[in-house]
Amino acid sequence: MSTDFSIRPVGVPVAPSFPPAASNAALGGVPTQLPANQTVTASDAGAASRNDSQASAAVVSQQAYFDTSAASVVFQSVDELTGQVVEQYPDDAMLRGRAYLRSLGSSSGSTDHPLVTDVTA
Repeated sequence: MSTDFSIRPVGVPVAPSFPPAASNAALGGVPTQLPANQTVTASDAGAASRNDSQASAAVVSQQAYFDTSAASVVFQSVDELTGQVVEQYPDDAMLRGRAYLRSLGSSSGSTDHPLVTDVTA
């Protein structure tokens, strides 16, 4: 077994073969003339295309509310047609975790006094 970690080629390298660009029959062919109703024109390359419809963006509303149990602001995107939440930040798991940690802190017997800090230098 070899102790060096170099990679060595095995066997003879093979030259890649590429297919010919076009056959002789295609090079000597006659251009096809089609009637106007059967032709296809190229689209404008500068025109932007979108995969999503503009109508779907119009029915999503943005809203924000304050979750008191988690003590944080929640941002939501809601579909106005169905009323379902499309996106939410922070997500439900994060809100439940924050609410749980907040309940642990309040049940430890500590009072809700503001934190007193020294503001003099």
